[in-house]
Amino acid sequence: MSTHAKRERLLLADLLEAAGPDAPTLCDGWLARDLAAHVVVRERRPDAAGGTMVSLLRNRLDRVHGEYVSKPYEELIQLIRTGPPRMSPYGIKQVDEAANTVEFYVHAEDVRRAQPDWSPRELDSVFANTLWSRLEKAARLLGRKSPVGLVLRRPDGQTAVAHRGAPVVTVTGEPGELVLFAFGRQGAADVRLDGDKDAVARLQEAKLGV
Repeated sequence: MSTHAKRERLLLADLLEAAGPDAPTLCDGWLARDLAAHVVVRERRPDAAGGTMVSLLRNRLDRVHGEYVSKPYEELIQLIRTGPPRMSPYGIKQVDEAANTVEFYVHAEDVRRAQPDWSPRELDSVFANTLWSRLEKAARLLGRKSPVGLVLRRPDGQTAVAHRGAPVVTVTGEPGELVLFAFGRQGAADVRLDGDKDAVARLQEAKLGV
């Protein structure tokens, strides 16, 4: 597995383990056990995981996810740490890096920031730049449901247009915070929003992300 993806995988597993199965997360309606089951199903049950994107597979995904939720929590944590099965495409370094680095970062923050005593994580510049690079490429997809024009901006001035339209809201923050915002965690992201007051309010309530 690649450096970033492996590190984020192990960090997510540690956070889930420390929080416990009944801990809250930022994912609506999901406790830590639900999130852990989601991660495992995504990597190990491609026959069901497609339900996140294909409506015809939604019932199958819900059923399989429920089966994994009922498994011992410790088993789910170990499956996350172990990584994908040998024949999984996620076992290929390039695929793992591309598909899991941001996924695991976001879910780690889903666990961390839902706890009452959470503290910010300082990201090194290499990882921050990696997150920004991924965000630039996915910005249009993540921001496609924005009700207003949406520009994502780093403190150094680098920008990515996530949605064209008017009025425009500019969201400024560090790459990790912008990733969380673009993935629909607006209320948990440490960012500054500049724009029309009504447009800002609409953006904060929008369903961003995949």
